[in-house]
Amino acid sequence: MTDICTKCGLPSELCVCEAIARESQTITVRIEKRKFGKKYTLIEGIADKNIDLHDLTKGLKNKLACGGTTKEGRIELQGDHMVKVRDVLMKMGFSPGTINLKR
Repeated sequence: MTDICTKCGLPSELCVCEAIARESQTITVRIEKRKFGKKYTLIEGIADKNIDLHDLTKGLKNKLACGGTTKEGRIELQGDHMVKVRDVLMKMGFSPGTINLKR
């Protein structure tokens, strides 16, 4: 017997909650300069419970070949990946209109 999603009412194989959550996010990507002049790419605004931040961080780290972590509801990637992050997030299903790049 299949499980039924409590939010959308569809079987778990057909659940669209995560897809809807990805399109409704407002994501901010910015660069922060830290100790010893190191640059970090910070991705903020992904705060929905339908999206697993740890899996998203792991996917970004693999695609961008960098280190990183998830802290306090934001993703921190080592290095300056401003333009690349936008492309990778769009391939992962996020809407291009919701990704804001701050310089």
